[in-house]
Amino acid sequence: MRLNPAISAGAPVLGLLALAACERAEPAAEAPAAAPTPAAAPVAAPAGPLSAVDLRRVCRAGLAAIHVQEPRAIRLTGVAGDVVSAEWPAPVDGGLMKAECRVEGSRLLWKPLDLPEPTDVRWMDQAGDPLNAFVIKGDLVAITQTYPDGTAETAEISVPATQEAR
Repeated sequence: MRLNPAISAGAPVLGLLALAACERAEPAAEAPAAAPTPAAAPVAAPAGPLSAVDLRRVCRAGLAAIHVQEPRAIRLTGVAGDVVSAEWPAPVDGGLMKAECRVEGSRLLWKPLDLPEPTDVRWMDQAGDPLNAFVIKGDLVAITQTYPDGTAETAEISVPATQEAR
């Protein structure tokens, strides 16, 4: 897994440019501007639903990026409709971390499983949760995590379709 240096390094520069633009802005007499979009967000959603292979690729790459794991450490344990189940070794105690994953357009949503507190077993799509988006680029899946404070990280993870087509 490697972070995309162009996006990681460009985020602070874009923030400074946005700040400079705000300082020079005219008073509120102009028409309201469109809502800002995160600089690292993907440009377009996939055209139509993902194939089963691409859904598995995106979930493997997404869970690897979110949990800072190698993609080969993420073991997919099942697919039920549009939800992929996965597990991987827990980094601290050697147990198993478990989660489910699904996509909505270009968003990747995930839900932790088997947590001690039942209220923590929920889809990570609330206001305080990072926004996770993906773009498939051949054998690479780019996962962009945009945090509530507006910062973003992108990881490009190699998950060849032939690896998931088993």
